[in-house]
Amino acid sequence: MKAILFPLLLLAVVVFSWLLDAAKAAPQATSSAPFVGGSWIDLTHEFSADSLYWPTAQRFQLEVESRAFTDRGYFYAANRYRASEHGGTHIDAPIHFAEKGQTVDQLPIEQLIGTAVVIDVSAKASQNADYQVTVADFEAWEKQHGLIPQGAIVLLRTDFSRFWPEAKSYLGTDQRSAEAVPKLHFPGLHPDAARWLIANRPIKAIGLDTASIDYGQSSLFESHQILLGQNIPAFENVTALDQLPTTGAFVLALPMKIKNGSGGPLRIVAWVPNKR
Repeated sequence: MKAILFPLLLLAVVVFSWLLDAAKAAPQATSSAPFVGGSWIDLTHEFSADSLYWPTAQRFQLEVESRAFTDRGYFYAANRYRASEHGGTHIDAPIHFAEKGQTVDQLPIEQLIGTAVVIDVSAKASQNADYQVTVADFEAWEKQHGLIPQGAIVLLRTDFSRFWPEAKSYLGTDQRSAEAVPKLHFPGLHPDAARWLIANRPIKAIGLDTASIDYGQSSLFESHQILLGQNIPAFENVTALDQLPTTGAFVLALPMKIKNGSGGPLRIVAWVPNKR
């Protein structure tokens, strides 16, 4: 009997010791897991009949196909939707303004995910709806926060998203059709600043909380041409940038994967770690 009890007792001691070590290790494993100790911020406007689109683009429509109980007793809901690629919170794929640029489905996931920096020009934009982010804005930001990191996602904060979905305030006009385009007024990125980024700061992507990376009065869309021509996608009609820190957020910007698409609806979110 003693010959049997001793091995069992030894086994019990070994198992208990292993469980105790595992319990001690568990908190460390949890604390080092990704996306712990922070919160997710949704940077996306919902899509609805109120979503804002370019004056010449087809707005979002949701049509009910079914919303009822079937003759077999279960509830079934399904809809169909239609809209232009470029409206609401969306992505501009490089091919939108570059003949040889990547389409939405060709963009590597790695280019749509990464650390973000937020350039806040909201004070200037509040005084001038036609404000264009300048090289000086980037240089002033870097004097305070250091160089824009290589491979960053640059987000331009104008705070125009506070006007959404009121078209007159957000776009400068609530009219639609080609005649409305010259009446657009909202901030964007100056072409010289776009060239500066290309030449000096290799970024993954750029986004902002207005309807276009070029300001509303642009007729040549030079910032589009410059950035998209280098396969740098743009995220437009983003929201909630005021909830992000200047540095330290981690962004995931995943569009609908439309084959040969020049753009498409975008669900963009940011992970913001807790302040220490």
